[in-house]
Amino acid sequence: MKCSRRIFLVPLGAIFLLLPLFSSGQPFKDVLSPASKVDITGEIGERLNASYEHRILAQDVDRLVEVFKPENRTETRQWQTEFWGKWFTSAVLAYQYRPEERLKKVLDHAIDGLLATQTPDGYIGNYDPAHRLEQWDIWGRKYCMLGLLAYYDLTGDKNCLKAAARVADNLMDDLNKADGIIVTKGNYRGMAASSILEPIVLLYTRTKQQKYLDFAEEIVHQWESPEGPQLISKSTVAVAERFPKPKNWYSWEQGQKAYEMMSCYEGLLELYRITGKETYKKAVENTWQNIYDTEINIAGSGASTEMWFGGKALQAFPVHHYQETCVTVTWIKLGMQLFRLTGEVKYADAIEKAYYNALLGSMSRDGAQWAKYTPLTGQRLPGSEQCGMGLNCCEASGPRGLFLFPFYAVTKREEGLQVNYYVDGKYELLTPQKQRATIVASTDYPVNGDVKIAVDLKKTEHFSINIRVPAWSKQTVIKVNGEQLDAVHAGEYFTISRTWKDGDKIELDLDMSAKVEKIGDNPQYMAIVRGPIILARDAHLAGAPLGIILQPITNKEGYLDLNPLETNSNDVWMQFTAQFMPESYTEYPAKPLTINLCDYASAGNGEEHAFFQTWLPQLIDKRDNP
Repeated sequence: MKCSRRIFLVPLGAIFLLLPLFSSGQPFKDVLSPASKVDITGEIGERLNASYEHRILAQDVDRLVEVFKPENRTETRQWQTEFWGKWFTSAVLAYQYRPEERLKKVLDHAIDGLLATQTPDGYIGNYDPAHRLEQWDIWGRKYCMLGLLAYYDLTGDKNCLKAAARVADNLMDDLNKADGIIVTKGNYRGMAASSILEPIVLLYTRTKQQKYLDFAEEIVHQWESPEGPQLISKSTVAVAERFPKPKNWYSWEQGQKAYEMMSCYEGLLELYRITGKETYKKAVENTWQNIYDTEINIAGSGASTEMWFGGKALQAFPVHHYQETCVTVTWIKLGMQLFRLTGEVKYADAIEKAYYNALLGSMSRDGAQWAKYTPLTGQRLPGSEQCGMGLNCCEASGPRGLFLFPFYAVTKREEGLQVNYYVDGKYELLTPQKQRATIVASTDYPVNGDVKIAVDLKKTEHFSINIRVPAWSKQTVIKVNGEQLDAVHAGEYFTISRTWKDGDKIELDLDMSAKVEKIGDNPQYMAIVRGPIILARDAHLAGAPLGIILQPITNKEGYLDLNPLETNSNDVWMQFTAQFMPESYTEYPAKPLTINLCDYASAGNGEEHAFFQTWLPQLIDKRDNP
């Protein structure tokens, strides 16, 4: 089917704005390629296994498929059809990480169930025929396409590729029968609907059918119309300020929707990989940087009631419905898109912070539940059921971020290998001369900063290994076979170019000094950061009650001296004590108190969901603030 040009009309006022988008370009390949095989141990391995057993395999797949059956195609406003695709793409990542036959059978069953519901015209969904294209209908089709394409990539099953193509053809046909404008469909200035750009581009790369590339380009063109989200022309505008505050918060008028906005940019990067159009890449880079500068908090995520709101400056205050897990996952996924495309260290640093804090903090210790919102101070609670599906969007989406991370801990690049994250485990990759190499990382990072990396090779080979030096590690020591190397700089990759042989060892000593972060002037708040980990107070830990005013006592270098504690509880990963000066309620100074701190992901994450505190309010003293 050839899309009619009649339906994809761009208003005349936008034509001159769109001219740069049509410039010629060349396809662009990623700088980084993921490890071909990963075996994670230690704390992260336990988290992955918990999610594998208690979330991925525990899902009632038939319940996810039930909504697609003919008798249930009566929906007019809800989003039941996203759950199959979110869970399925999570499950594919989990299978790639740990390919077990029992999970493969579940994947097969899920695919068979979905394919059986596809209508003769190609539709897969649950919307009433009179209400197709409305609300979350196209959004649900997107997630079905992503799942079908993921299964095709995993197995080579052409039936899934054909089914995905039929979903795309049906959508294009439905738009042809309507007015042809996708950005006026659904919610959030068309961002939910037009985020289908990602699977449309992926479909083109697998079929090479020009109509899908044409459709993808047309979606991007429509973004720049007066009705569209203007994701390219507004890429230099703060994400919280691109459109006026809407009368109805969850509506088509809302242009600040965090999750859907980033989903669109994921698709735009996929389109950049095909077209090489720098305008596309620059728009994503601009927006990522703005989100990082104005929205991302100390735990690595953001958004209030699912919208951007300039939240970085407001993070110490109570924020309503803070840090939706779907936002955290999509922030990680968008960052990973840019990271594998460019290999830049700033993306790796941001992903690590989000993963160890916001993401792990939203997951229950047993992996069965995910919080929908995770405040910086307050209480973590499981997300509420949505749409009568037995789970919520974040429980379906959380594992997508969890299982994506391990494959990029160690990556391949043209000149050699690159160590990005220090996760205990083994990683198999191909060297530049195509021989199989195994990188073995031995560490309990981020409990401490000691990392040992062994290189397993059958024959010697000259290539480079890049070692990420996080921006927060001001004093980093790197050794190769016991010899210390010079010129190691924070916030850069350190390149070791040599002839590697089997058994060579790299050692890292990362600077895990506890820093005191400050925000505000009057009032001021303080928080404790150790490596990539944010520390917090938990009401269940020993020490003074939450709510008491505490000032960290720092040493002469300005760091907080931490004493590690053995943790006897499965609820706490890391625990430390430190000295704080409490508020004095008399005319005489108070005595220092020993306060217990734990990692943010563990704070309030036990069975009783204790209250916890990250940002510590400081006294207002007019002698210091005239």
